[in-house]
Amino acid sequence: MGVIFKPVITEKMTAKGEKLNQFGFLVQPKANKLQIQSEVETLYGVQVVSVNTMNYSGKRKSRNTKSGVISGKTKAFKKAIITLAKGETIDFFSNI
Repeated sequence: MGVIFKPVITEKMTAKGEKLNQFGFLVQPKANKLQIQSEVETLYGVQVVSVNTMNYSGKRKSRNTKSGVISGKTKAFKKAIITLAKGETIDFFSNI
C-alpha cells in the first residue's frame, strides 16, 4: 500500500482547488514530503510544485450513557496539501 490513504474532499478544499490549485490528502503518519510528491505524480500524472504537511493529534471524547461515562480518543492522522503547477488539475469525480 502506498503512502496516500484518500483525498480530502470538503467545501474548503474544493474552493482551494479552484482558486489556488491546491488539493488535500490523508497520508501515512511516517510519510515524508518527497514520498508524498512522487506518489501523487505517479498516481495522477501531474507536476507537484510544493507539499505542506500537518500532523493532527487525536482528540479526547466522552459521552454519558445509562451505564456511566464512556471516554475514548479519536484517531490521529497526517494531512498533506499539494500545490500543483499552473494549468494542471486533479479530477476526483471523473470515474463516477
